[in-house]
Amino acid sequence: MNKKALICAGFAAALSVGAVSSAQAASKEKCYGVAKAGQNDCANLAGTHSCAGQSKSDNDIGEWKAVKKGTCETLGGYDKAEAKKLWEKETKKA
Repeated sequence: MNKKALICAGFAAALSVGAVSSAQAASKEKCYGVAKAGQNDCANLAGTHSCAGQSKSDNDIGEWKAVKKGTCETLGGYDKAEAKKLWEKETKKA
């Protein structure tokens, strides 16, 4: 196989992986309040961190985890709007 064919094959493989990743992402949703400590997927509502794996406590309302679309509520979680309302209510108490 020549170099051009190898490059084309590699490019095609990369594109197909991207398509699978996009499809997988579309079948997920952010679910707040269900992540275990250290298992959040990204930034929190408070803005105190912007990385995955930095949650300090289990089921923190401000932390989210990607879950299968349609399962968040059954897991006891919230969408972003609901979580933000609850989080703001909690922070006003403190």
